[in-house]
Amino acid sequence: MNAQQWSFDEVIDRSKTQSVKWDSFENDLLPLWVADMDFRAPQPIIKAIIQRAEHGIYGYTYYPSSYYDVLLKWFKRRYNWVIKKKWLVFTPGVISAINLTIQAFSNPGDKIIVQNPVYYPFYGAIQTNGRRILLNPLKLLNGRFQMDFEDLEQKIKDPRAKLLILCSPHNPVGRVWIMDELTQLGELCIENGIRIIADEVHCDLIYPGYKHTNFASISEKFAQNSITCTSASKTFNVPGLQLSNIIIPNQKLWQTFNSSLESVFLPEKYGYLPNTLSIVAIQAAFEKCEDWLDSLILYLRDNLEFLKSFINKNLPQINIIEPEGTYLVWLDFRKLGMTSIQLDTFLRERAKVILDEGYKFGQGGKGFERINIACPRSILEEALNRIYNAVINLEN
Repeated sequence: MNAQQWSFDEVIDRSKTQSVKWDSFENDLLPLWVADMDFRAPQPIIKAIIQRAEHGIYGYTYYPSSYYDVLLKWFKRRYNWVIKKKWLVFTPGVISAINLTIQAFSNPGDKIIVQNPVYYPFYGAIQTNGRRILLNPLKLLNGRFQMDFEDLEQKIKDPRAKLLILCSPHNPVGRVWIMDELTQLGELCIENGIRIIADEVHCDLIYPGYKHTNFASISEKFAQNSITCTSASKTFNVPGLQLSNIIIPNQKLWQTFNSSLESVFLPEKYGYLPNTLSIVAIQAAFEKCEDWLDSLILYLRDNLEFLKSFINKNLPQINIIEPEGTYLVWLDFRKLGMTSIQLDTFLRERAKVILDEGYKFGQGGKGFERINIACPRSILEEALNRIYNAVINLEN
């Protein structure tokens, strides 16, 4: 099935569906903020949900062997990473898994390293659990963010530092880290006794010309020192089904994590019981929707090219940090000379668009905004026209 048959250009009215993205604001505001696509899920997912729903009984559900099988095949096929069934454990979401990992492998008062500006729920997960944030800011060089290893070499020696959260691909700056970067990071962490939480939730959304490397696949010692968090939620636009696949090759770490999981959910062999519909839906996604994903990536690439062309032609006041992966784009509005509050107010009240405010992503995010381009091109065009008109009126 080709890209046209998937109807990525179809505009679907999401109002009055309790959509966090669309129903949280006034009707005249155009939302391109939260990482939630405006595309209908692929038909095999819809069909699987309807078929299961028609059974009429929604009792407790376990993970069938077929679910493990499709996951193992997916990672082998897409990444040439051979994972084992015994490495897997399941949670409602990646952030819940990160919270559980922090609880399991650190103590109150310990420090967790993050590479800011970064996905802001990381900060909440650290502070809510009584841990402290240790910043290793990314460096912006020639329009591209890079890891600052000199800074990390100093920060990582802090005796209270216990974990590092690796965002790969990085949200919001869109970097797809290359093997050399990941290897240098992994070696530093092992040398200093730091475990890595690899948030790879966006790993399936990589633009042509780039390649995602699963951190734990690089070497056995990296696999033994990491917890990898993945999910179909971003890939197939099913975050509301709430199921994430956590990969922990080190069986001692697996057991410790699972004990933390059982303290929140059910003891012994059950752990987190999945949503009745999520199992059939996500199994169908990994088994039957790969061509949909490949077409989606091409559509997102074209949306990115449209965004770049529009801004380069019409909005020299905005600089684009071009993403290598994810459907999120980090935009630099600093030339407008506004404070964070002024910029947010300008976009909401003058442009009538909702983007994700850069300051929420931490130090280094002021003056930036994150835009979600996973929408029909007509919606993206309307949002850009609104921003353009607001900027022109501002200058006049």
